[in-house]
Amino acid sequence: MTKSDKLSYPFLRSSFLQALEESGSVSADTGWTPIHLQLEEESDHFFMPLYLKEHSMGEYVFDHAWANAYHQNGLEYYPKLVTAVPFTPSTGARVRSHSRLGRRQCIHFLDEVIKLANEVEASSWHLLFPSPEELALFDDPRLLKRSGVQYHWLNREYDDFDAFLSSMTSRKRKMIRKERSEVVKQDITVEVLVGDEIKADIWGLFYRLYERTYAKRNGTKGYLTQGFFMQIAATMPEQIAMAVATKENQPIACALYLFDNDTLYGRYWGSLEEFPYLHFELCYYRGIEFAIEKGLSRYDAGAQGEHKLVRGFEPVKTHSLHWIKHPEFKDAIARYLKSEDVGIEQHIEQAIEMLPFKKS
Repeated sequence: MTKSDKLSYPFLRSSFLQALEESGSVSADTGWTPIHLQLEEESDHFFMPLYLKEHSMGEYVFDHAWANAYHQNGLEYYPKLVTAVPFTPSTGARVRSHSRLGRRQCIHFLDEVIKLANEVEASSWHLLFPSPEELALFDDPRLLKRSGVQYHWLNREYDDFDAFLSSMTSRKRKMIRKERSEVVKQDITVEVLVGDEIKADIWGLFYRLYERTYAKRNGTKGYLTQGFFMQIAATMPEQIAMAVATKENQPIACALYLFDNDTLYGRYWGSLEEFPYLHFELCYYRGIEFAIEKGLSRYDAGAQGEHKLVRGFEPVKTHSLHWIKHPEFKDAIARYLKSEDVGIEQHIEQAIEMLPFKKS
């Protein structure tokens, strides 16, 4: 693959969304009923994913408090409508088209969503992690805007990993080098495989580790079926990479990435047992190296994780838009979001102070 090859945002590709549905990961049974919206125009076809939801799991924009407030006041919060990529807190396009998306199409989708919400008696509609362009195009008095924070690695035109380290203070640079050397001392080697280089046995191990990670975290198997991963491996391998750690000629841990022409997305990881610093090596440092090698401008390593800060991941704002049918609750939520945003701005200011880079 060369930089000139066009790789679109992976999570809105039909291959990705179809794999979610055809594998049974997304369905009415899992609380994600697909009711996608489409707009046909003479020169283009516009598609927006839409789900009727009976819960708030797998969204990463947390509205459980809103649902509880509805319940306490004798109102139903579910069902609700959600435009998002299920289980994927990654900012990107939420409308797919061949030509440039405009405000007219976005307002059309908004009108259609509100009409549908009234038909199915949904309390609300939530547009999660839209691109900055779509955030502006969907701007409308009927919608409330909400912000969040993630931590992304940004490529400052680094030639290699050492160039990235050289931008840090001596103390943090030594910390990262020590963490990486500790992995080597355990006789662990790491290789990043791309696309068809990831063989069936590695995919099988990855899924066992994926289930193990979720079982350890919350006692579940995870949202995604093995069939989902097998399907995207077959239909969009050119946008998939996997870091595989090996010890004594046996693979022991894996981290899955997807990528496009601009961004690397770290998604899932797992390990057969606890190995000191291996999580940082696979989920952070190998991803950074891969992004530098491919000339990518950003590495989105997933939601949360303030420990990313001291390893060079910078705070960035994420956004969502919300239509709330009930006028009094809309006003109450608007007041809440205004207060929440003040806290987010303060958090970002504090996070910037924790970054490991040399002061200019």
